Amino acid sequence: MFGYEEINLHLFYSSLYFFIALIIIAAYTYYVYRFTVPPVGKTKKIVLVALRTVALIVILFVFFEPVLSFTKRIILEPVNLIFVDDSRSITIKDGTDRINKIKEITSDFLTNPILAKDEIYLFGSHIRELSEDSLNNLGFDDAVTNISQIFSSIEKDKKNYSTIILITDGVVTAGSNSINKATNLGFPIFTIGIGDTVQRKDAAVKRVQYNRLLYAETPTTISVTLLHNGLNGENTVISLYEENALMGQKNIVLNNTGIQNEIFTYTPQTSGEKKLAVVISTLSDEFTSANNKKVFYINVLSNKVKVLILAGSPSPDLTFIKNALRTDENFTVKSLTHISKDKFAEQGSLEFVDSADIYFLIGFPSNETSPELLNRVITRINDSRVPFFFTFADGIDINKLRALQSELPFSILGENSGLREVQPQIFNDQKNNPIIQNSAPNILDAWNNLPPILQPSNDFVPKPESNIIAKINVNNTVLNLPLIISRSFSGKRSIAVLGKDIWKWKLKTVRRDYDLFNSFIINSLKWLNASDKNKRVKITSNKRNYSIGELIEFEAQVYDESINPVSDAEIKLKIKSGTDNYELDMQNAGNGLYEGSIRINKKGDFVFSGNALLYGKILGHNTGTFNIGELDLEMIDTRMNYELLNLLANETHGEFADANNYKQLFEKIRIANEKSRKAKFVTSEITLWSNEWLMVIAILLFSLEWFLRKRAGML
Repeated sequence: MFGYEEINLHLFYSSLYFFIALIIIAAYTYYVYRFTVPPVGKTKKIVLVALRTVALIVILFVFFEPVLSFTKRIILEPVNLIFVDDSRSITIKDGTDRINKIKEITSDFLTNPILAKDEIYLFGSHIRELSEDSLNNLGFDDAVTNISQIFSSIEKDKKNYSTIILITDGVVTAGSNSINKATNLGFPIFTIGIGDTVQRKDAAVKRVQYNRLLYAETPTTISVTLLHNGLNGENTVISLYEENALMGQKNIVLNNTGIQNEIFTYTPQTSGEKKLAVVISTLSDEFTSANNKKVFYINVLSNKVKVLILAGSPSPDLTFIKNALRTDENFTVKSLTHISKDKFAEQGSLEFVDSADIYFLIGFPSNETSPELLNRVITRINDSRVPFFFTFADGIDINKLRALQSELPFSILGENSGLREVQPQIFNDQKNNPIIQNSAPNILDAWNNLPPILQPSNDFVPKPESNIIAKINVNNTVLNLPLIISRSFSGKRSIAVLGKDIWKWKLKTVRRDYDLFNSFIINSLKWLNASDKNKRVKITSNKRNYSIGELIEFEAQVYDESINPVSDAEIKLKIKSGTDNYELDMQNAGNGLYEGSIRINKKGDFVFSGNALLYGKILGHNTGTFNIGELDLEMIDTRMNYELLNLLANETHGEFADANNYKQLFEKIRIANEKSRKAKFVTSEITLWSNEWLMVIAILLFSLEWFLRKRAGML
């Protein structure tokens, strides 16, 4: 009826009550006009009865809250989403004529009459619509290939999407795992592979392994994994560069296995961030040299870290910790051990307190600790953000320790009524924590089988931002109480072992040839030394190496002096490479976060710097580096990624085809479209009772009735 499947009138109250009310209204109106004074004609009486009856029914309508609904049936036609790879890898010349093939396939899909409605898009670093007219003008110049963004961008409920058709070589150079996102969409994905899967003659730097934190003037090893195909027995040169300076070089012969490892010894001379690169010389018959280089960055720390041990009294823990620290030549270790008030076992001065980079507090403070020394340590920890390691020992003064409570990773509650024997219990969520790593075959078992140590019976409550590394095990019962805690907050770092006699852990593991104790102390020191001190403004790029034209994204975090987020700062980023200068105003993203992005179509090493301003006052400054164009990610892998494309198709109940057999997919896509064609019922409603015209009609009807009665001279 009128193009609608159904037209219904719904009342808030029962229809039975409505009809009863109608009868009452009709009876009442008839009764009122049965006899009139003066008598009027039959016709006029019928008109008056009708006017009053209709007016009362209108008012009754409003009372019963009527809603008029219209239901329409809409046929949802299926829509195919076609995504065409516009990245630079399509320009690789591998004999398959990738560019013309991708244009041919796309044109066939657009003009095929048996398929449903198509929507066609280009993808690479981002997604944009492609018109049929611009198909021949494709540049294939996008810097990266991000397939996962396709599946994140689709709004399933917006249209009746039937299939996704991916026309790509499948080589992903950006984004996350796309399989889970694809399967969650719930409709088939048909993939068409561009390029071939033939292994070309090629050598590549596949992986570089190195320590992320190094010390100046300290040698370290850099392990390089090479992959090669069809080049067995070839001679080549592999080189290590720091910036543009040659740091090491080897003449090598490529072996018969296709994979080999090479080792460089690298000794950084100064501290700071270093840009390193491993390069293989290009072979004469190599298919591509784009993958012959791997660039990476390392952070080199100052060569001698000054460590000061403050001990409340001589103890075995002091001796064992000091010996462990001295096993690493990168640390200068000094100690001050109380033997009486204001007297130390070592010949030294309190100036060590002011020059130390890291503190080890062993049973400190004790009864012998002077207020001057304690306040000096607290001031350095608080103002200079000196990181520290803390453990209990005999003679510690808990009341004096409470003066340090704001800087400790735990709060001290209750009184000490004695000591209890506890063992560490470390759970699986901490197995990758760098602080507990050692050479044991099973790291967690090695820790969880250590001998018991003594812990004061106070209640130790971890601070909210602390990480509980180990809980206590008492008589084979694990309690939700901390034994080892770390804390990184507001640019400060600390580690606490809430017990004494940890030297027993050394004796236990030395028999099994584990380095657990020494590793724990050295790892703790390295973790403490890696703290990011006093940085209220942090600006970072999302990557370090970009292809030409790739979107460079920046994120900034801004904090005030109390490390509270600042959300109304002004950040202007300056980017420079040689004589080229760029500027970027970062936008407020809320909660102290700022973001911005830029595209730069030039090669080179770039330095960025930015100031955060609040009401004209500088809150802080940060700098960083990145590179554009030294590595072209799209040219590194020259083979079509058949494995990914086939997996995407199989997991979503679609199908894979290569560029020469894509037409076999047309019939399967048509069948998928038929299955997805469906009807949708759309209901619209009109709430009659809230319409002001009903009251206008009722008033007009009553007014007309009153007018006719007056004309007739009726009472």
